[in-house]
Amino acid sequence: MAQVEVKDLLDNGVHFGHLTRKWDPNMAPFIYMERNGIHIINLYKTAAKLEEASKALAKIAASGRKILFVATKKQAKDIVAEKASNVNMPYITERWPGGMLTNFVTIRKAVKKMAAIDRMKKDGTFNTLSKKERLQVDRLRAKLEKNLGSISDMTRLPGALFVVDIKREHIAIKEAQKLNIPIFAMVDTNSDPRQVDFVIPANDDASKSIHKILSTVTESIAEGLESRKAEKEGKAQDAAPKAAAPVAEAAKQEEE
Repeated sequence: MAQVEVKDLLDNGVHFGHLTRKWDPNMAPFIYMERNGIHIINLYKTAAKLEEASKALAKIAASGRKILFVATKKQAKDIVAEKASNVNMPYITERWPGGMLTNFVTIRKAVKKMAAIDRMKKDGTFNTLSKKERLQVDRLRAKLEKNLGSISDMTRLPGALFVVDIKREHIAIKEAQKLNIPIFAMVDTNSDPRQVDFVIPANDDASKSIHKILSTVTESIAEGLESRKAEKEGKAQDAAPKAAAPVAEAAKQEEE
């Protein structure tokens, strides 16, 4: 796992917090100083927390569970979509669908509806509908794709949540807390870190800062996925000689 360099964090503006008057006192342990009315985040603590979170995320990925990324703010959307897609993880970058976690069965029904429409288009049923009905179905499909497309492969609750800006995504945080799903998050100086299991104190507004943190955690997730793949291949190789042994023994007995 790559070492997190404080200089890299500094170059990407991870240290810039919010205005001092907007701060949350619970972030005090992660604040280095105040400069020109803005809090400066202690990047040594950020580096340590980022490494800790990255190791934990790699373990979750290696166990085969999904990590759901959540970021609906403009400057984070595209970065999260790209980075999560690179490691084949689900993400929410449009409005958080209420009950996404606490009412997961209903969300799955909506995803199945999307799959049913796709089947209609493949088997020709779609073409038997009237023009008006086809238009309605297309609109429904587009709406479902926009809100739920990135989670269509998520067949069960995620093993963890990764959030950019916990103030903005407070509904997602509450749902994860109810279900005891571990929460990893970039937490700025205006937020309460007590809501999160793995705090990464960082500037959650600047795209460069978001990109740096997301790049680091997704690299660790990729490593976790690789170790899972290697372990599976190792088990398959071990199983092959065991499966071949009875066949070889039977052939030997026939020869005798």
